[in-house]
Amino acid sequence: MNQYEKQDFGDNPIEVRESDHYEEEYVSGFVDKWDELIDWESRAKSEGDTIINILKERGVKKVLDVATGTGFNSVRLLQAGFDVVSADGSAEMLVKAFDNARDHGYLMRTVQADWRWMNKDIHDKFDAVICLGNSFTHLFDEGDRRKALAEFYTLLKHDGVLLLDQRNYDAILDDGYSSKHAHYYCGDTVSVFPEHVDEGLARFRYEFSDGSVYNLNMFPLRKDYTRKLLYEVGFQEITTLGDFKETYKEDDPDFFLHVAEKS
Repeated sequence: MNQYEKQDFGDNPIEVRESDHYEEEYVSGFVDKWDELIDWESRAKSEGDTIINILKERGVKKVLDVATGTGFNSVRLLQAGFDVVSADGSAEMLVKAFDNARDHGYLMRTVQADWRWMNKDIHDKFDAVICLGNSFTHLFDEGDRRKALAEFYTLLKHDGVLLLDQRNYDAILDDGYSSKHAHYYCGDTVSVFPEHVDEGLARFRYEFSDGSVYNLNMFPLRKDYTRKLLYEVGFQEITTLGDFKETYKEDDPDFFLHVAEKS
């Protein structure tokens, strides 16, 4: 067994609160099962064309997907005719994404890049940057979050847009966890739930049908805090959708989608 086969959270997993730890969490076995968790077909059906329409309404042609994962969003955008560059901090994820894109008939352009220093690896400007799949919550340090958002902002053209999503951590922190699994994690054979939550950590447990278990440690971003950071790094107008709807009760959505305009 190589070093990537098993996750390592040490003796006290709930004390693991570092931005750089995500690379050790996305081990090959977990990455191989990620698509079982998402269920591409079910997710595409539930999500509809909301993301695609948001981008098309703004005349977007060139997109940077900074949290490609196994490639779901990148492939959907390629299918819709967008020019896409796919980035991720995990080499394991990029390999899987490239293979998935190839299976759908596309040659994916991939870049392994850390959000905090993206301009070091990506020398271009984009009409849109997308950071989806609750990925932004891997950053535990506020300085890291500000640095990453500033990098996204810089990579956008002057009238560009950032799409960034997150779990509804307000509801989890204030009311406890419940999830309809209606939009993001649609796999019926996977159980997902937080085994520990406090203001500085949401530790999620992923149980798969073959008995395998994996964890992710994430920072529970509150919605208004994320919006505040977006404003403070320079985005002028921010609209927040709840499960892809403009109107919602605050504790109702599983996920929020922030649409941040640079103008």
